[in-house]
Order: sequence, then C-alpha cells, then structure tokens
Amino acid sequence: MKRLFSTKTSPVAFSIAMLVLRVGAGMLMLGNHGLDKLIHFADKANRFADPFNIGSTTSLALVVFAEFFCAAFIILGLFTRLATIPLIIAMSVALFFSDKGAIFGKGELSALFLVCFLAILFLGAGRISLDRFIGK
Repeated sequence: MKRLFSTKTSPVAFSIAMLVLRVGAGMLMLGNHGLDKLIHFADKANRFADPFNIGSTTSLALVVFAEFFCAAFIILGLFTRLATIPLIIAMSVALFFSDKGAIFGKGELSALFLVCFLAILFLGAGRISLDRFIGK
C-alpha cells in the first residue's frame, strides 16, 4: 500500500510512462487526424484553413507532415524532440486560430495534444526508443 502513495519513481517506470505517452499521443494523432488528411488530401486542399496566408494547400501539407510523419517519428521514438516541434506548432494553431483558445470547449482536444507534445519535448523519448540507440 505504501508504494501506491509513494512519490518516488524508478527509471524503468519513467521509461514505460514515456513509452505509453509517446505511443498513445502519436497513435491518436496519426490515426485519427493525420491519416485522414493524408488520404483525403486532394479533397481538403482547396478548403483547408490558411491562418498564415501561405495557401491552403501548403498549410494542409505542413499539417499532414506534422500529424502523420512527425507523429510516426514520435511513436518510434526517432528524432523525438525535433518531431514534436511541428506538432506543437500545429496544435497551437488549431487551438488559438481554429478553436479561438477555447480550452474548455471546442479546443479541448487541441489543448490536450499540445500538453502531451510539450511534455514529450521537455522529457525526451525515454529509454525505450530509437533515440536511445542513436545517442550512444
């Protein structure tokens, strides 16, 4: 019972927690958002939001890169911190431009993803990742 309320963590527990966070957030982003945008790219290209006036097709391409390819890198734990940056930008744009900053309403999902990817950026991939093998 003492272990349940302990504030101590082991390196193994931390690595497993980071694996769960990485794979969970990455799979949800890739499967529910990135894959749909990649498959229906041509249909969405002309009507996708363009908050930076770079063209709707270019905006969609950048979001697909973030939500599909960067999410795949995060799942694998490959170039993890670098891969979170496009996702953090994409989720910030979704939250503050599309959802108008409504973190307790329409923007809740964007805010949740943003928090997850910020945590991954600060903490890294953990020991159970491909980054571990590159770093050695």
